[in-house]
Amino acid sequence: QVHLVESGGGSVQSGGSLRLSCAASGNINKRSCKGWFRQAPGKEDEVVAIINDDGKTRYADSVKGRFTISQDNANARISLYLQMSNLNPSDTAMYYCAADTSWCRYDEGTSLPGPARFRFWGQGTQVTVSA
Repeated sequence: QVHLVESGGGSVQSGGSLRLSCAASGNINKRSCKGWFRQAPGKEDEVVAIINDDGKTRYADSVKGRFTISQDNANARISLYLQMSNLNPSDTAMYYCAADTSWCRYDEGTSLPGPARFRFWGQGTQVTVSA
């Protein structure tokens, strides 16, 4: 089992920044498949960013150059982050941290995974961007 807890959401104006955090515990390590998804009202889940087992990162086109996914394992505890900059109203959504105990590799040129790839999810944190 893996337990995920997000934090860091909030309300900002266009052009602002936020940093989301996800504390992970359980059967997970730095090579486990991890990512961030979001869901806006009336829309399907959208993958935002993932970390491959080799540490390389991938992003949805809509956030490239603005968002950065990272992780650390200080004190043997895995934490996942999403630094979001130059936010705009279209980024308004509930953001979810997702993980799986298996490894994953989604190299450039391949499709990003959908939500079914991840077995474990956090409770979500709301991000609201006003114009």
